[in-house]
Amino acid sequence: MASLKYMSGFGNEFSSEDPRCPGALPDGQNNPQVCPYGLYAEQLSGSAFTCPRPTNKRSWLYRILPSVKHKPFTPVYCGNITESWNEVEPDPNQLRWLPFTIPKSLDKKVDFVSGLNTICGAGDAKSRNGIGIHMYTCNTSMTDRCFNNSDGDFLIVPQQGNLLITTEFGKMMVEPNEICVIQQGMRFTVDVYGETRGYILEVYGAHFELPDLGPIGANGLANPRDFQCPAAWYEDRTVHTGYTVINKYQGKLFSCQQDFSPFNVVAWHGNYTPYKYNLEKFMAINAVAFDHADPSIFTVLTAKSTRPGVAIADFVIFPPRWGVAENTFRPPYYHRNCMSEFMGLIKGHYEAKEEGFLPGGGSLHSMMTPHGPDAYCFEKNSMADLEPERVAEGTMAFMFESSFSMAVTKWALETCQRLDKTYYQCWEPLRSHFNPNFRPSHK
Repeated sequence: MASLKYMSGFGNEFSSEDPRCPGALPDGQNNPQVCPYGLYAEQLSGSAFTCPRPTNKRSWLYRILPSVKHKPFTPVYCGNITESWNEVEPDPNQLRWLPFTIPKSLDKKVDFVSGLNTICGAGDAKSRNGIGIHMYTCNTSMTDRCFNNSDGDFLIVPQQGNLLITTEFGKMMVEPNEICVIQQGMRFTVDVYGETRGYILEVYGAHFELPDLGPIGANGLANPRDFQCPAAWYEDRTVHTGYTVINKYQGKLFSCQQDFSPFNVVAWHGNYTPYKYNLEKFMAINAVAFDHADPSIFTVLTAKSTRPGVAIADFVIFPPRWGVAENTFRPPYYHRNCMSEFMGLIKGHYEAKEEGFLPGGGSLHSMMTPHGPDAYCFEKNSMADLEPERVAEGTMAFMFESSFSMAVTKWALETCQRLDKTYYQCWEPLRSHFNPNFRPSHK
């Protein structure tokens, strides 16, 4: 495959033409009477027309045939993807999953869409306010079918195996330790290269943004220039046997047929695009004097709610960094949170739980459910010599944090058979160190 082309920036006004058709973008207007090359003009709106300019999202696509040319949508089997949050009784316990099983291709061919499994979520796609967390486990590429999500945005976190994602805007190769965002309504298909697994954060009713930096200043965390958007690429391909478009709509799956590839966009311009980001480029900030800083300093992207400072969801990473805080218990503190915290591990060993929390698995600490370092981590780090040290070397853990109180699906609690029912035992050895005779030294 020829090297893929990207444009850099976050939320920019981009424009791109497939080099096979120079001049495909109309000059000076969006919707001429006749488009260059006999193309159709189609606008994809990611926000209301009247949103303020900073939040107004739209792109113009110049395509061989418009997306409206298709047979009617009909319901299809949803598999393990769901928005039914009342399947089982609520469970406020600390939950941890062993690495989710990837189906063997010799047993069954499973592509990206068939391999979607919902772990937890809350809210409602109809009211445009909510969140879903999914795993994908697959072993084969999508053939003559694509997916689009009418409910919200997908933030995709590959854990095992590369994803070649073809979108209406162009192609992206997304590898483990990278992420990509496919925004609401964008059609895409996924090619894989063997057994493949990863995580998805879905948000309804908001788009992901870079977090405000406040007193950090003008630079830091995920810098806008490091995000990459695909360059235009098209195929003019007739599919006589039928091309399937799968549409996630109001939490259900529907499909329709058409006789051409949807990736027929010759040129486009706008600020509503898919994009990817390499997590190694994150500029980590940390405490350099004392105490353990709150994990919000590691926020890569946020989907804001209507309440200032409160997110529908934050995507937070725990990258390799230096730990230098003095007179400090350096691992994460014990915590009860008004937010829900789902954690995953791309590679390595998470510092607060070096055993049991494995790449391709996950954990959920629900709203106000206590959590924190296991007994081994506490004892080890309470006695450690506090020299400057590298933390999380060779590791990339992440967190989907949400202001929603998320329900866990029957698939996650029962069907997948990956729930670690011994998780609570990692805290059982914690013992009291209380000494009523302790007297503080006077400084």
